[in-house]
This record gives sequence, structure tokens and C-alpha cells, in this order.
Amino acid sequence: MKQHEMRILVGGQEIIFQTGKIARQANGSVVVRSGDTMVLATACASAAPVPDVDFLPLRVDYQEKFSSVGRTASGYIKREGKPTERETLVSRFIDRPIRPMFEDGYYHDVQILSYVWSYDGTNSPDILAICGASCALAISEIPLIKPIGAARVGLIDGQFIVNPTIEQQKASKLELVMAGTEDAVLMIEGVCNFLTEEQVLQAIELGHEAIRKICQGILNWQTLLGKPKKKDTLKVLGKDVIKAVMDLIGKELDTVLHIKEKKERENATGELEKRALAELADETKAAHFSAADIKAAFKKISSDIMRQMIIKEGLRSDGRSTTDIRTIDIEQSILPRSHGSSLFTRGETQTMAICVLGGENMAQRFESLEGEGSQRFYMQYFFPPFSVGEVGRVGPPGRREVGHGKLAERALQAVLPTKEAFPYTIRLESNITESNGSSSMASVCGGCLALMDAGVPIARPVAGIAMGLILEANVSVILSDILGVEDALGDMDFKVAGDAEGITAFQMDIKVEGITLDIMRQALAQAKKGRVFILNKMLAICPKSREEMSMWAPRIETMQVKPSKIGTIIGPGGKQIRAIIEQTGVDIDINDDGIVSISSANLKGIEAAKAIINGLVAEVEVGKVYEGKIASIVPFGIFVEVLPGKEGLCHISELDTQRIENIFEYAKEKFKVGDTISVAVIDINDRGQIKLSRRAILAKHTRAKQEVPAQ
Repeated sequence: MKQHEMRILVGGQEIIFQTGKIARQANGSVVVRSGDTMVLATACASAAPVPDVDFLPLRVDYQEKFSSVGRTASGYIKREGKPTERETLVSRFIDRPIRPMFEDGYYHDVQILSYVWSYDGTNSPDILAICGASCALAISEIPLIKPIGAARVGLIDGQFIVNPTIEQQKASKLELVMAGTEDAVLMIEGVCNFLTEEQVLQAIELGHEAIRKICQGILNWQTLLGKPKKKDTLKVLGKDVIKAVMDLIGKELDTVLHIKEKKERENATGELEKRALAELADETKAAHFSAADIKAAFKKISSDIMRQMIIKEGLRSDGRSTTDIRTIDIEQSILPRSHGSSLFTRGETQTMAICVLGGENMAQRFESLEGEGSQRFYMQYFFPPFSVGEVGRVGPPGRREVGHGKLAERALQAVLPTKEAFPYTIRLESNITESNGSSSMASVCGGCLALMDAGVPIARPVAGIAMGLILEANVSVILSDILGVEDALGDMDFKVAGDAEGITAFQMDIKVEGITLDIMRQALAQAKKGRVFILNKMLAICPKSREEMSMWAPRIETMQVKPSKIGTIIGPGGKQIRAIIEQTGVDIDINDDGIVSISSANLKGIEAAKAIINGLVAEVEVGKVYEGKIASIVPFGIFVEVLPGKEGLCHISELDTQRIENIFEYAKEKFKVGDTISVAVIDINDRGQIKLSRRAILAKHTRAKQEVPAQ
């Protein structure tokens, strides 16, 4: 294959596509470059379809190589292994917009792999990975309907910027990642600082202009050098199996889909599907069909019935109208030993949200191409199988759990207090105990309430809601607070978090083309009404953050020391700081600026640690009196530790107002090693040696007594 190169100018920066040189045995492979950031994207498909499936078996993996920045991982294992949170999120960015663009009936195993091979610290690799995956599929024989493009949009000083640099992203009030075809937006995900709905739409419109340019370039390249698309194995669902299933259980299915309770509805639909399989997959009968075809037909008929119910009757499976929000129930402080907790229930979706507060050592450490860092706020989302009444895998979080947790975390990030105002590390859990639609937005609501219950002084409460869409010909119906079945069988899942004034996070996945900006505008307006409704329910139960933290929450105090004294506190090999921690039972963290954070549930322990640290970093002052500990007794005087690690000599001539002939005889009656003694600093020479006097203090006391008038 000949080498080819294509250049597309987007946001003032060239994106360069190259193929024909690397990974030539893949069905499609492309190297995408912007500046010195380079990503390899490959697409491969199995030779034959996977038997007995009615879905696309697509796997997407994105990996950031540490060699791309000329270093290796900092841990014991130097080889890249388990995907990081960021790699998982970017894999989802690639998967979500590409999946709906495959031809119906294509059931081959498809694998998309993307590797960051070079990273310049300026140009983001995730956008290149999405575009590269699309281009690799477009020039391959894998039947992609249309190529997609991707762009990032930021907002700096009131101006929207396409594909901002890494430095610009840090100053941006908006981070919007979006992907779509030349004609439609298919995926958006963003976090912002209370932008209005209209501002978000402006950003989407600008980003789509960039996406169009990329799609046009890829489409031209596909026409020029793309392989013929392999469509001979497409499995189109026959009209005969649809008719057979419809004739057998169509009327009953219509009735069943009107059942309001989720479990009852699912059980009834499950029984109907079993009946269809038993009667129509019977090989002893002349007219029979495969189990996969019957299941696909059953799913299509269910979708058609549900969609027509909504369009014609304005009615949903649980009996609500298109704008109704499910019943909301909230219980605060439900867990007595947690620092903050909230049981948030919306219809048949429920989360137990838990807030834990701690010191710097509780921060989530991470390592990325930018280097090592830590998060002082993070949310972890748990979705056990019992939440949907099933038996299933339990273990490390899946991609969905990582994605949902990150969305809720970003939604709440904008309302958190600064570290200076609230020096705690904050860990939120969202434990989904029931699920029937939009558990991620329930996590936003429950998470916000748990923060308030823990006494975190958030700037303002926020809520979240998920919107759906039914799009048929020229008719579109937007659904508020969608159910699980409406997510599965509908055309859009649009999640929006924020308050009445603006948006903090949003995520949209669209399964079909044809959703216009006007439809998005209507969805955002309807989402705002629903969001405010939910927020008012939350505020009725918890109008503001608790003024007092839980008695079980640690207290944190900070103190400032000179950066030059950090080593003194830590000690050789950390010996000194470990001794303080063991002695007082506190946690201690020191940053490079000399800010010492001391955390413990025991206030006495904090005070003790502060006293020790103050002693370590304090400077000995001439003329000041210290309560010191006798370190040793020698023939010419005693050595006294006036501050931790700082000793001075009290010469025998400075021990008393009377002459001392033998210090050891004198000491037998007065003091011993380890006793506390009052001494004054009378001199510090140029070598730092400290000269002490007990005699000066005794003489002062004697004069004071003599000056007291007789009664």
C-alpha cells in the first residue's frame, strides 16, 4: 500500500493523517498528528460474524505510552498495564459516537486500538484518537455508514476556542468534547462553571463546524483510497420473523408495556419472549426462526410499541406524561458513623451517597503523561448487580461505573470550597441500590446532599436530570427523567446537571442522525425545569450545609513554617515525622511551600503535634527564658535541650548565685538528667553554640522578693 498524507486545518492547528506506512496488516490504520503529539489508530474485524448474537461486538481500547514523553511509569512495574481512569474515559469517548455508525446487522467482532506514541504537552491526544479511529474504519472494508470527527471547545476570556492547548484548557471555563458526522452531533460531554444553556449551544455549534471539516476530509480520503465495504455478511432482520412475532404476542406486549412497575413489567415481557422463542424457534415445525432473530424482532416490536405509545398517547410505561418527574424521597444522616450520608430515591432509582473527609494522605494519587498528581475531591460510583435484581460480576469498576462516577464528580466540582477555606480531602461514594434510569444523575443529587450533610460549605446546591428523545419522521418528543427502557429503546440520553442559573456538567449520546440544535435547545429548556423541580425537593429537606461537622470527622489545622525547616520536621529518612505521628496519633502532610496540615479526630493530638512542630522549627532567641530538659551533666556544667534538637550549655558558673565547687555533689540535691529546668539564653556565638544561665533567673527572682514592700 502506498503512503498517503492528508492535512486539515482546525482551530488554527493542522491535524495530519498518515496511512500506508505503519500497521499495514490491519484492516485500517492511521497515524494522526498535531504538533508533536502522535496517535496510532487501528481497526480490525473478524473474518466471519459471531454466531447467535444480535448486537455489534465492538471493543475499543486507548492507551497512553509513557515512552511518548520520554519516561517510564514511576511504580515498581514499569510496563503499562491496567487502564487508568483517563484511558478508560477516552476509550468511551471513541466508542460512544462510533457505535451507532455501523451498518445494521454487522455482527463481526470489531476491535479499535489507539496508542499515544508521542506527546508534546500542548496538543491533546484524545481528540486525535477519536478522529484516527474514524479514519481507520473509513478506509477499511468494515462497513461504517459515515465517518465521524471530534473537537474540543473551551471558553477563555469570553471567547470560544476550538481545540485549545493544554495550558489554555487550564484557564478555560468550559471543557466540551464532542463528536459527530458531517450532518449531526452524536456525542457531547462537558464540564463548565455555570454556563447558560445558550452558551452551551453556541459552543456545540462552533465545535460542529470543526467536525464537518474533519468529516469531509476523511470522506474524501475514503473515496480516494478506501477499500470496498464488506456488506455480504450483513444480517438483515426479515419481515417474516417480525410478522410472526407480532401476530403471536403483539397485542399482549402492548398491554404489558403499559404496566407501571418495572419488575412486574420486565417479568411479563420476559414470559412473552420465552413463549415466542418456544413456539417460533421449534425446529420440528416447518416455519421456524433462529433464537437470535426472534429476540431481535421482539426488541424491535417492543421499541415500536413504546414509541407509538409516547407519540400518540403522550403516555409512558410508568404512566407519566413526557415532562413529569418521578416521586422523590430523601433521608439525611442515615448512616450514624459516616461523615455525611443521604439516601436519595427517585422512582425506582436509588443511591446511598456517602461523604468521607480526611487529610492530604487521603487524596487520590494518579500518574499521567503530564506527571504525578493528586485529587483532593473524587467520587466513586458502585453499581452492584442486585440494584437491577440480577446475579452478576463483582470486582473492579467497569467502564460504565468509571464514566458515571466521573460525570457526577465533574458536576459537583464547580461548587466545592477552595482548599484554603476547607482544607479537607473529600471522597464521595454513590452506592446504587436500585436502578431504573439515570443513576448517574441520582448520584449528583445524592452526592450534593451528602456533601451538605457532612458540613462541606459548598457554594450552591446542584441537581441532575436525564432527558430522552423519541424521533419519528417529522415528530420529536422529549422525555424528562427517563426510565431504563426509554434509554435502551429511545434515540437520546442527555444528562444535564446544574441549578436554576446555569450548567455544571452535561453528557449526550445520540443513536440516530437528525437531532438539530433546535431539538437540543428544547431539551435543555425542559431539562432546566426538571432540574429546578428536583433541586427544590432537595432544598426542602436540606436547605443548607450543616454548620457542625460529624463528631466522627477528623479536624484539620494548618500551620505555616519556613520551607527551609521542612527537612527538620521530616528528619533523616522521615524518622522525625514518623515519631510525631506515632506519639500523637495524627496525620501530617507538608507541601513545598511549608504549609503543614495536621488532621485527627483527637483535638489533644493535634495540639500536641503542633507543639512539637513549633518546637522543631522555632529559633532560639537571646534573652528569652526556656523550660528545657537536662540532657547531660558534665564537670564544667550541664547541657540543656531548650528546643527539640537544640541544646545549650549552662556553665557551672551560671548554675547558681552561689559558687559551686563540685557540680555532681550539687546536682544530687537539685536535679538529675531528664528533669525540666528554667534557663535564660544569654548568648549565641557565630558557630551557633548557645550559652545558657540559670543564675540570671535566680538573681532576678531574689531582687523581685526584696522589692516587695513589708506589710
